[in-house]
Amino acid sequence: MNLSLQGKTAVVCGSTQGIGLASAIELSKLAATCILVARNELSLQEALTQLNVSYDQKHQYLVADFDKPENVKEVIENFVAQNTVHILINNSGGPAGGPIATAAEDDFINTFNRHLICNHILTKAVIPSMKEAGFGRIINIISTSVKIPLANLGVSNTIRGAVASWSKTMANELGQFNITVNNVLPGATNTQRLQSIIQNNASKKNSTIDAVEEEMKKEIPMKRFADANEIANVVAFLASPAASYINGVNIPVDGGRTGSM
Repeated sequence: MNLSLQGKTAVVCGSTQGIGLASAIELSKLAATCILVARNELSLQEALTQLNVSYDQKHQYLVADFDKPENVKEVIENFVAQNTVHILINNSGGPAGGPIATAAEDDFINTFNRHLICNHILTKAVIPSMKEAGFGRIINIISTSVKIPLANLGVSNTIRGAVASWSKTMANELGQFNITVNNVLPGATNTQRLQSIIQNNASKKNSTIDAVEEEMKKEIPMKRFADANEIANVVAFLASPAASYINGVNIPVDGGRTGSM
């Protein structure tokens, strides 16, 4: 099985922590050159030091703010003007939790811009070089909510579903160019995002963090949260030559929590 990404360049978004950073680390282990993208330059510099360089890769970073789509567009277009991108990992932080009935209109607009619009900007920018290279992998980190909506995540459920539909449409159009587009759907994963959700739920329920964690774990057949590298392993496989005929799918990595196939 060919898992080597030697000679491939991967742009990894939201890559200073959590699943994004874990994905960049795994991609670098497969010999990819990683271009980290996030808004905090100091965190990007620290993240670079965690990447594998045993294949003499020259990893880089790009500073971009996903709450400002025009900034993302300028940064990625400047990069692809001088570089070929073979792999794009679309990943950015989710919105605050809360019921959909009380969500403000701006919550939907801002989240739509951060996720779908920025994904679209980044994807459009890298498509030409992927076509020229005859190899492309676009992997979107979304959520299991695209299969079954999650309680108290109204805005996230809505926008994640839109991203999944966008992704499937893109997969249908790009497959003929040996460019695959797939979605990884993480379940509850030990990240800062999960801790924020747990703290929010504990506050709303007037409960403890430990109690909320145990309640969440009971819903997972494996009775534990995922480590970020367990999600990243799937991302790395989908990016590899071995995943050449996987296209247009949603892959839950959730320990079996999602109540559908």
